[in-house]
Amino acid sequence: MNRFGWDSFFVRFFFALFVVFATYNAEGFSYFHWIKNNVQALTIYMAFVGVVLIIGWAILIRATIGSLGMIGLLLAIAFFGLLTWLVIDVLGLDASSRGAITYIIELMMASVLSIGVSWSHIRRRVSGQVDTDELDGDI
Repeated sequence: MNRFGWDSFFVRFFFALFVVFATYNAEGFSYFHWIKNNVQALTIYMAFVGVVLIIGWAILIRATIGSLGMIGLLLAIAFFGLLTWLVIDVLGLDASSRGAITYIIELMMASVLSIGVSWSHIRRRVSGQVDTDELDGDI
């Protein structure tokens, strides 16, 4: 049986970071900016990268909702939303600083997604309970 550890979590975390920051970031080097600046000249490369990002988002969101459920997802969003507020308050960041706030929110989004993708493994290690998807019909 494969062992889930910190290395497994960080692989999922960096995948979530990549998907979130590749989609949009404050520096202007993202898929959003690429499309926005070249909307008149859409290419097959833009379409391909867009589909790859959609696949990444689908994997992350589906696994997160399936693992955490809606209540768990809402709790995770509340936790990281309040953590964002706390970080801004403790560090004395200017709430009107678009770049800093964008990075903090994107980091928190990646955290929620990576915890969601990893939650079934974490729950199994902590409680011994296993999450499964139910299958209907004969296999």
